[in-house]
Amino acid sequence: MSIATTTANADLAALIRTIPDYPKPGIQFRDVSTLLLDGPGFRAAIDRLAATIDPDQIDLIAGIEARGFIVAAALSYALTKGKLILRKPGKLPGASVGIDYQLEYGSDRLELHIGAVQPGQRILLVDDLIATGGTALAAIDLLRGQGAVVEQARFLVDLPDLGGAARLRAAGIACDALTCFAGD
Repeated sequence: MSIATTTANADLAALIRTIPDYPKPGIQFRDVSTLLLDGPGFRAAIDRLAATIDPDQIDLIAGIEARGFIVAAALSYALTKGKLILRKPGKLPGASVGIDYQLEYGSDRLELHIGAVQPGQRILLVDDLIATGGTALAAIDLLRGQGAVVEQARFLVDLPDLGGAARLRAAGIACDALTCFAGD
């Protein structure tokens, strides 16, 4: 059973603000910044996510820029695991490798430092939100292309009607989120 399907996280869902018509008309933007502003709420979110992860099954936690960095850093601390950053183009100072991908609003690119991932390392992918899954799937392809084993992903928010979590599961990723919001 998904952790998001339980009522145990209704308190956290209540801390996530909805901004209508952003970034374009008809979109209901789920803004986790209001959860981050609530110290006890954010701590509870990280504690609850950490409780779903067996630290012996992962070597590193990868966070997707930018809000994913926040979740990844907190989980890395809680689980005493290293944190890998997946950045937008041109942000890494060293030699990097990247992947271009399509989004619902255009195209983008993710990059990581060459050598940051060792072949066979087990990576947990985290981000603030899973919508269509395009960015998460690109991150998984990038990591796997460097020899990583990616089998799990965690999110604060799932938008199940957009199908991203289902797409990750179809790609062999055990995917879970603390909260879910129907609609887009």
